[in-house]
Amino acid sequence: MRIATVIVRSLLGFIFVVFGLNMFLLFIPLPPPPAGPARDFMTVLFVSHYLYVVGALQVVGGILLLTGRWVPLGLTLLGPVIVNILCFHILMAPAGLPLAVVVSALALFLLWRHRASFAGICAVKNDQGQPVQQPLLQTHLP
Repeated sequence: MRIATVIVRSLLGFIFVVFGLNMFLLFIPLPPPPAGPARDFMTVLFVSHYLYVVGALQVVGGILLLTGRWVPLGLTLLGPVIVNILCFHILMAPAGLPLAVVVSALALFLLWRHRASFAGICAVKNDQGQPVQQPLLQTHLP
């Protein structure tokens, strides 16, 4: 399983570094977006220069995945980007949905493999900050 983790981490990191750098250097020609909401959305991203923020997050997150040292931080940076890409293709440009689903599946695999790093997010703590041994979604009646 470690070999699969390294392969997925490297592949996902490479994808995000390449496509993130493409936002700045434009070495891969972008096809025009389809007419409708997808074109309007992409126009807003270009005009507002928000695309550079997305590209920077992709490059930094991809580099963190490629180094293998700060994979949870890289996943944290790339999480919103992946969700936005997936939503864009589901709602506005379904032609790119298969690649978005593959990238999402790779990210979910890495998230699962590094779930111990994110355990504190779901931990239930009492008033003194001590962990409580109860299910997260259990309701308490006064």
